[in-house]
Amino acid sequence: MFWLRTSALLGGCVLLSLVFWAAVDLSAALAVLSGQLFLLLMFHLRNLQRLRHWLMDPTADSIPESIGSWEQIFNRLYRMVRAQSKNQRMLSAALDRFVSAGEAMPEGVVVLDQNDRIEWCNPRSMQHLGLDRKKDLGQHVAYLVRQPTFQQYLTAQDYSQPLVLRNIRGMEVTLSVQLVPFDSTRKLLLTRDITQLERVQTVHRDFVANVSHELRTPLTVIGGFIETLLDLPDMDAATRDAQLKMMQDQARRMQRLVEDLLTLSRLENGGEMREELVDAPALARLLALEAEGLSHGRHKVVVQVESQYGVRGNYDELHSAFGNLVTNAVRYTPENGEIRVCWRTEGDNGVFAVEDTGLGIEPQHIPRLTERFYRVDRGRSRSTGGTGLGLAIVKHIAQRHQARLEISSELGRGSRFAIRLPGNRLLAPGEAIYAGK
Repeated sequence: MFWLRTSALLGGCVLLSLVFWAAVDLSAALAVLSGQLFLLLMFHLRNLQRLRHWLMDPTADSIPESIGSWEQIFNRLYRMVRAQSKNQRMLSAALDRFVSAGEAMPEGVVVLDQNDRIEWCNPRSMQHLGLDRKKDLGQHVAYLVRQPTFQQYLTAQDYSQPLVLRNIRGMEVTLSVQLVPFDSTRKLLLTRDITQLERVQTVHRDFVANVSHELRTPLTVIGGFIETLLDLPDMDAATRDAQLKMMQDQARRMQRLVEDLLTLSRLENGGEMREELVDAPALARLLALEAEGLSHGRHKVVVQVESQYGVRGNYDELHSAFGNLVTNAVRYTPENGEIRVCWRTEGDNGVFAVEDTGLGIEPQHIPRLTERFYRVDRGRSRSTGGTGLGLAIVKHIAQRHQARLEISSELGRGSRFAIRLPGNRLLAPGEAIYAGK
C-alpha cells in the first residue's frame, strides 16, 4: 500500500510536469517536477526523522502523527506497540506468579544455567544449602555445595534418581536433592528436607529389630525346654515342673509384650476417645493398693490425696498410664524403699505423681525414656519383667488427654514421674463419679 501510494504521487507529479511542458515549455516542466520531487523528498525525510526519534523511546503514547502513507505506517506501529505492551504485561504477570510460587514452595528450588551457574534460588534453598541470593548469583553451584557425592552427581549427569546429602554445612540435616532439566540449557535443582522422614524410618527399623529380639528370647527358651522334654520323656517330676514353670513365665512375658504392642498401636492410631467423669482421688487410692499388692510388703507405699478434684477423661487409659508409673516404681525401687502415690492440684493443673526412693536415672537417659524399647539397663529391665513399652504408652495417653509427662530424677536419690493435666479437664468436687468397671 505504501509503495502504491508513493507511485501514484510520483505519477501525479510527472503528469503535472507534462501539462506545464505542453502549456509553457520544457524548462518550466522540469522546474515544476524538481520542485514537486524536492517537497516529496523533504516530506519523507521529515517523517523518517520523526520515526528515528521515536525509535529511541518507542512508547505507544509518543507515536508520531502524519498523513498519507506515513499515517498508515504510524498507525500500524501504534497497534504493534500496544500488542507488544499487552504481551509484555502478561509475561511479566506470569513471571511474577512463577517467582511467587517458587518463593512459597516448601521445597528448595535453584535455577541453573547451561554451565551449572546459579540464576535464581528461592528462600527454602537458601536455608537448605546456605545460599545468599545477593552474593551467589552467577556462582557455580559446585563451589557452594562442597560434597564429593554432589560433585559426582553433577559430573555423571544421571538425574533419574535423587541424591541424599547428610550433614550439610555441619548441621544434622539430611537433604534429598535432584536435578531436573527443563529446557535445552537450564536445569532445576530441587532440595527437600527429609531429616524427620529418616528419623521415622530409623525408629521403624529399630522397632522391628527390638520386637524381633524381645520375642526371640522367650521363644528360644520355650523351644529349648520343649526339645528337652521330648528328648527326656522320663525326666523327674521336679525338673519337669521347674522347666514348665520357666516356660509359663516366658509365655506370660510374650503375652504382656503383645498386649502392650496392641495398646500402643491403638493409641497411635488416634481413635475416638470415650470421655468419662473420673474420681481421681479414688483412683489414686486404688493404685496405691495395687502397688502394695505388687510389692508384697517389700516397700513402704504412701498415698497422698491433696485435692478432691476429679478428671474428665477415659478411665481405662488413665488407669493404664498411672498404673504403669506405679508398676515401674515398684520394679525399680530396692527393698525397704518408699513409693509415694500423689494426686494434687497445682495452679490450674491437676497433677498425678509417683515418687520413689530408687536408684535414680542418669540425666542423659531421661529425654529418651519414652522411646519404645529404650532401656537404661537392658539386663535389669528384663529381670524385672518390663516390656520396654510402658512409658511410651504413658506418653501417648497423656497426649490424648492434652497432658504432659514430666520426669525428674537424681542418681542414688530416686525419681519422680508426673502427669500434668490441663485445667479444662478438672472437675470440681462432687462432679466426678467413679467410672471404672
